[in-house]
Amino acid sequence: MTPLLEARGLTKTYPGTTALRDVSFDLLPGEVHCLIGENGAGKSTLIKILAGAVTQDSGEIAIAGRPVGHHVGVRERRDLGISVIYQDLNLVPQLTVAENIFLGHEPRTRLGSVDTRAMRALAQELIATLGVSFPVTERVGDLPIPLQQLTATARALSLNGKVLIMDEPSTVLGGRDLDVLFEVVRRLRRRGIGIVYISHHLDEVFALGDRVTVLRDGQFVATRQVGEIDKDDLIRMMVGRSLGELNRPMGGRRVGAEVLRVEHLTSPRLRDISFTLHRGEVLGIAGLVGAGRTELARAIVGLDRFDSGTIALGGEARRIRGPHQAVALGISLVPEDRKAEGLVSVLSIRANAALSILDRMTRLGFLRLAALRQRTDGLAKRMAIKAPRLDMLVSGLSGGNQQKVVLAKCLATGCQVLILDEPTRGVDVGAKVEIYRLIEELVAEGLAILLISSELPEILSLSDRVLVMSQGRVTAELDARAATQEDLMRHAVPGAAERAAS
Repeated sequence: MTPLLEARGLTKTYPGTTALRDVSFDLLPGEVHCLIGENGAGKSTLIKILAGAVTQDSGEIAIAGRPVGHHVGVRERRDLGISVIYQDLNLVPQLTVAENIFLGHEPRTRLGSVDTRAMRALAQELIATLGVSFPVTERVGDLPIPLQQLTATARALSLNGKVLIMDEPSTVLGGRDLDVLFEVVRRLRRRGIGIVYISHHLDEVFALGDRVTVLRDGQFVATRQVGEIDKDDLIRMMVGRSLGELNRPMGGRRVGAEVLRVEHLTSPRLRDISFTLHRGEVLGIAGLVGAGRTELARAIVGLDRFDSGTIALGGEARRIRGPHQAVALGISLVPEDRKAEGLVSVLSIRANAALSILDRMTRLGFLRLAALRQRTDGLAKRMAIKAPRLDMLVSGLSGGNQQKVVLAKCLATGCQVLILDEPTRGVDVGAKVEIYRLIEELVAEGLAILLISSELPEILSLSDRVLVMSQGRVTAELDARAATQEDLMRHAVPGAAERAAS
């Protein structure tokens, strides 16, 4: 069978780094070929080369058996049947669904004007081929993300795409929306369309994939039939570590004196929250979206005001009026949205890591640059931030390395309490292992950690105790070593607060 798409020996270098080195890949008709690897493994560079957005230094590409020259760009490759749905979707929010689907190749009347009626009819047919139905006259900006993604998929099909590259399509989906995505992928496969499916979620590889290719550090590791491997095999190929190390049960820590005490904290989103946190302890906070976990973290560091209750540090009640005061008192927060709240994208790695301690690194009004560099560079080394140099923009890093920069910024303060809100969201398996190992090191040194996570295995494997929240209340406190995921969910579902109060 002739591959729809075939690449051989692709190599791409940038100043200071080799993004791809002698990588080969192929895609068959009616196949879902998963592409996985850590952030920085070369996945994005590979798909950009395949789509014509980036030119390789060496190597060859063939579409349906016909060689494609290096000079053939995005538009030409799109005409040859290659379409990419990127994470940011590249839609125009002010235009309708139909206008987005046919943007740049609108059906025309005999007089050359846009045939709006025909465009809407064709758009509705394309949407129907995906097994879904929603109005194509709606503005894309008014639609929820799942429907925007389906719009982007229909746009790719409108170009008569034979090859569809889907870059992390499930990142913002869950529940029923994820089921719809899976059914769309299967429906397209049955039509003979070849799909390159990129995801950090290994469960999706086994749910959808026929074959899987693993990249590591810009190099090809292996291509395997999905039915011949398991999750542990994939993780070992990706990072050289086993699943057992990734979710290794922790425990037996030496928990010290109380550091933080929260009593009867109440706000419009929080209802009578009380707990304690000790040196050398990880206290997990579990719950569904909207349970109040992030609101609790924000209240503790003074980002959100609360109506009543007390926060005590080292036995002394404190009224924390903002993050700057929280840092001065020894509390640091790694926020849920690192790009919007944790980093300044136009600054370098070193500058971001230094933001939290600039006021401490001055003498006579001048920054002590040598001392500041020594402090931040030491933290960057401890975080194992992978970058050619520390003066490069933080926006150029992978998600996992960006998260390490945020961690470095928080640890630079010398905090006693570290609040981690979804610390591994959007990072690859390798970065997760490194963050888990760092957490273990920090608690061994006596740091107290409040861990908020939507991943129940993560909560159970890292925590000593777990508080479960539902609808703004703590509904259970559990020993992480004895609890199960089912135990957490039983207390997290709506109605748990009422059962706890009864």
